[in-house]
Amino acid sequence: MSGGGGGEEGDSLEFTPTWVVALVCTVIVAVSLAAERFLHYGGKFLKAKDQKPLYEALQKIKEELMLLGFISLLLTVSQNGITKICVPPGLVRHMLPCSLEDAKEPVSHFQTPFPGTARRLLAGTPHEAETTSGFCARKNKVPLLSVEALHHLHIFIFVLAVVHVTFSVLTVVFGGARIRQWKHWEDSIAKQNFETDKVLKPKVTHVHQHDFIRGRFAGFGKDSVLIGWLLSFFKQFYGSVTKSDYVTLRHGFIMTHCKSNPKFNFHKYMIRALEDDFKQVVGISWYLWLFVVIFLLLNINGWHTYFWIAFVPFILLLAVGTKLEHVITQLAHEVAEKHAAIEGDLVVQPSDDHFWFHRPGFILFLIHFILFQNAFEIAFFFWIWVTYGFDSCIMGQVRYIIPRLIIGVFIQVLCSYSTLPLYALVTQMGTNFKRVIFDEHLQQNIVGWAQKAKRRKGLKAGSQPSQGTSQESANAGIQLGSIFQKRAPAPADSTSVPKPEGSN
Repeated sequence: MSGGGGGEEGDSLEFTPTWVVALVCTVIVAVSLAAERFLHYGGKFLKAKDQKPLYEALQKIKEELMLLGFISLLLTVSQNGITKICVPPGLVRHMLPCSLEDAKEPVSHFQTPFPGTARRLLAGTPHEAETTSGFCARKNKVPLLSVEALHHLHIFIFVLAVVHVTFSVLTVVFGGARIRQWKHWEDSIAKQNFETDKVLKPKVTHVHQHDFIRGRFAGFGKDSVLIGWLLSFFKQFYGSVTKSDYVTLRHGFIMTHCKSNPKFNFHKYMIRALEDDFKQVVGISWYLWLFVVIFLLLNINGWHTYFWIAFVPFILLLAVGTKLEHVITQLAHEVAEKHAAIEGDLVVQPSDDHFWFHRPGFILFLIHFILFQNAFEIAFFFWIWVTYGFDSCIMGQVRYIIPRLIIGVFIQVLCSYSTLPLYALVTQMGTNFKRVIFDEHLQQNIVGWAQKAKRRKGLKAGSQPSQGTSQESANAGIQLGSIFQKRAPAPADSTSVPKPEGSN
């Protein structure tokens, strides 16, 4: 609007009442400060509860919010420049999310190809529309992107990040609750070890009579690979982890990584390892943003990309769940092939060879992508609904909408109650253990020792050490400190490992 003092939509700040400006600024600042204080006190609470992994995850959320703030600032500052980029009309008539016939209003005089109300890609206010369209119309061109379209894109990025963080938190909360239900198994094992501590003589058990073998091996041979995969596929939907699975995998982990401490609290370690992985899941990496850009590029009218792309996380989730179940089946198969009878408890042998690319961490990458993709689908749906309406041409037909929502809910439930608990347990069956096996205080002491040893080694680099043992001690400190920069390798002699948290 022009410089009049009317109260229409196009009023600039020059003709807006000061009390309105002050009120809006007060509300925005108050909400921002409240959110900042909430995150601050949430971090203090997690620190007080000694939940460092979750605290680091909260810091990751803060980083994502800071990135969103920078994106918002960048879009706002560059808004005028972007909207004044003019292109030939024919250039923006291709690869449209909606057909030109879907426009509810006629195309404007300067031949913009976008709908008037269905997509409303003209400028957000009459004054802005007149300025932008007039600037490009004088050149017989159209704006590359309108103010309102830029504003809607801004909102979409914000909604996507918020939904992703929310869905990731809900998945880990519900999955963690499922894992905590296994605590009574850990308590029963601890109670049994206390009552029968080296009193009873280990009994001999036929392997195929063991609950773990019967539930996983089922008597099929090596050639029945397809049967094993089919059983693993259906197993993820019901009783994905049984007590015999938990007890056997727990025992295999302890006998491999901390044999000198049979009373190791495996459940507590598993929870801490999951919390440590959570800070990776909650973030939005560059390749996830790249996926968003590719989707926006392929969201073309008639392709129904938003529908077909919903099957990507669905298929990946089923594949991940099947693989995790199959790892347990492989462990059972190995024991059944090697032994006819065992004395005492059944022992499985953890190995990275059971996982894709011999990397258990690759499973976490897939879960990260699955959760983000599912959050993207749900965020895109609600963004279109709120911004353009349920009957928008971008939304698509109902027969494409309902399956998307059903798949999204299914993925969220299955990932929370089956796949994530499976991941927390089965990925401990790799060759290596994670650094959270050590107490936080012990980690800090070892890292400090390694840093001091490295400094001493640097000072003595130009001279011969007075004693060979001091040089060996420095090398050992540096090597041990490197454990906490990656997954710790299982030592050849498990008795040399420092006692994990919870040991007596």
